[in-house]
Amino acid sequence: MFGELKSNIRASILPMAKKIPLSPNSLTLIGLLVSVYAAVQFARGFLIIGALLILISGLFDVFDGAVARANGCTSAFGAVFDSVCDRYADAVVFAGIIYGLITGSIPQVNILSMPLWFWTVMAIIGSYLVSYTRSRAEAMGASEMDVGIAERPERMLVLMGGAVTGMLGIALFIIVIITHVTVVQRLIHARKSLA
Repeated sequence: MFGELKSNIRASILPMAKKIPLSPNSLTLIGLLVSVYAAVQFARGFLIIGALLILISGLFDVFDGAVARANGCTSAFGAVFDSVCDRYADAVVFAGIIYGLITGSIPQVNILSMPLWFWTVMAIIGSYLVSYTRSRAEAMGASEMDVGIAERPERMLVLMGGAVTGMLGIALFIIVIITHVTVVQRLIHARKSLA
């Protein structure tokens, strides 16, 4: 949904990206490390700090691609490395939230009679399936698989919004819904594309 916006932002920062003295893969790795620190803050119950760190991590995610394009050093490995680091970043943040829920640093609430840790696990599963469905379908020859309402930027924005407003439970529930809807959207698109 925000793919075009992300592309426009990357294009607008290309002149600045040429001046960054770090490699795209270094920026990707730094973004992952910031996500790990965000997970620690979530685990400690510091939701607003965790949300701000997710935002900072997202900026590194934008800059790594911009630096690669600005310096003409895009590579297939760089794309794979970025994707793998994004999956680690997603998982570690959700793991931090689960830890915070288990230790009581984050207040436990029930949604539809299920504890929040359950919805967090379902959010992890949904997030991974969004990525996996696209990768698997493209490997089988499907085209234009960036369909759906919940790519990574959308998920992180919902999570940040929930953390900042104190509605983390609602945010996680929304992430569960939109990720699994996106998986269905991608399966439908894959079926049409591969028919």
